[in-house]
Amino acid sequence: MEARKSKKHMVKKQLISKPPRRKRLLLAALIIVGAVGLGYIIVNSQAATADQADLNDDGTVNITDLSILLTNWGRTGIGQTGDIVADNVVNILDLSGLLSLWGATAPVANQPLPFNLPDNATLKASPKKVFAHYFTPYPISIDNKDASIDYYTTGYLDPNGENGKHAAYGGFLRERPLPQAPLSGSDWQLQNMKKEVQRATQAGLDGFTVDILGTEGSYNWDRFKLLAQAAPLVDPNFKLVIMPDGNGSGVAEGIDAFAASIASVVNDPAYSQSFFRLGDGRLVISPFYPEKQGAAWWGSWITKMKNTYGIDIAFVPCFLNYSTNVDSFNSISYGFSNWGQRNPAQNSSLANNINSAHSRGKIWMQPVSVQDTRPYDGIFDEANNTENLRLTWNSTITHGADWVQIPTWNDYSENAQIAPSSHIGWGPLDISSYYLTRFKTGNWPAIVRDVVYISHRVQPHAADPTGAQTLLMSLRSGSSPARDKVEVLSFLKSQATIEATIGGLTQSYSAAAGVQAQLFDLRTGRHSAKVTRDGTQVTAVTTAYDTTATRSIQDLNYYFVSSGRP
Repeated sequence: MEARKSKKHMVKKQLISKPPRRKRLLLAALIIVGAVGLGYIIVNSQAATADQADLNDDGTVNITDLSILLTNWGRTGIGQTGDIVADNVVNILDLSGLLSLWGATAPVANQPLPFNLPDNATLKASPKKVFAHYFTPYPISIDNKDASIDYYTTGYLDPNGENGKHAAYGGFLRERPLPQAPLSGSDWQLQNMKKEVQRATQAGLDGFTVDILGTEGSYNWDRFKLLAQAAPLVDPNFKLVIMPDGNGSGVAEGIDAFAASIASVVNDPAYSQSFFRLGDGRLVISPFYPEKQGAAWWGSWITKMKNTYGIDIAFVPCFLNYSTNVDSFNSISYGFSNWGQRNPAQNSSLANNINSAHSRGKIWMQPVSVQDTRPYDGIFDEANNTENLRLTWNSTITHGADWVQIPTWNDYSENAQIAPSSHIGWGPLDISSYYLTRFKTGNWPAIVRDVVYISHRVQPHAADPTGAQTLLMSLRSGSSPARDKVEVLSFLKSQATIEATIGGLTQSYSAAAGVQAQLFDLRTGRHSAKVTRDGTQVTAVTTAYDTTATRSIQDLNYYFVSSGRP
């Protein structure tokens, strides 16, 4: 009996002292990985900086940065997100570097702002959501060529571009995304999509509402999938809201075909994590101009998505005309939105739609807009410099909208863009980050840096072009009256004196602490603003473009500059 017990004990001891070969190898691998990681921390803890480890640029090395790094694990190439030690692969060295800097603060990318933008985790945790409308025809670059010869310059901005088909209205576009040097690598389109996500998430946005114009076989569909691929590589919490376009070829394929196309991406593991869902798992779908197909069509499409593909939908239609269509869509909708107006006069009663949606037990996604000028359509809205942007943000906050859609991020054909661009710079996006912070946190952020913005036109609104343009833009019916003003919008820590020079005429005034807009008559020439306090200049800015009495083509956009981004 004792012998049997000893033998059993010896067998048990052998099992404990000598694990199976696979376990031994795993244990050895873990020891090696741990040793390498620990060695990196000990030897190279100073090699990586908090700025490098702060992958989402929110000022702190934290769980969001860890999530971004793990999402990009194993990816190779120059400039990969998460490659903290710059060895062209995201691996254990980067993880060790990040962990060694956990909790460290970093110089934040939003220093140009007059306030400190809350960290990414705080903003994304808010139930108040802010999306910008992404229009796939206008990515950062169309052909990865130098800006002097790329398609934006030769095809869209040149009045004779695309074989002269836009000559009547002076060219297709008036502005483009910020120019950049051509990128190396065959994945340049993905790199650019990542850059757009980075810019948006650093501004505090929760995601993009992505206009779905066409499906498989179209370049717009390809760009949609690239954006869905890019989002989690930059910020796993940055989400895309699918926005089928009522005027697009996608929905024109019919209920069955369009459902199959959307499901093919939503159910694909390569893209599925990129889309915005409610807490209960429902996928948010927010079609633009849904009244074109009608409530019955969309109701059948929603049913098809659930019964055939197992996708439950939270439907948030974005109407061109809310009041006319809300009743017919009420039973199939989680919430409502509309495309909205682009001038202060027509945005003076925004509470009505918000209250209407809430009275029906629905959420409301409020449009917040900058401006709108459409050369190809011969029409423009008078935005009154930044007044329309500030008014729509303030109404959104005051009247309790649930979500925001900024139309648009990059629709340059309507000149409604908020993305960093050649003429508006970063101005409208930076200004929006201030109001976005109040909307999402419930508190106005403290102004800790003095920043001034100048907005102006480069011509009087009534000036006729000197070139061959024949179709001129006219003021939209119901718009605020057209005007010719330069606006100095100041964000000041405390009272200061601002010296504004408008076309050579200098005028000084006392500006209060906080936010203040000061208007001046538009004059030809360049414009500047200088802020002094106690006899010392604290900030200044000069416009990049002159105002002239006439131009070869009509350009009624407002241009922006910021002293925070000289």
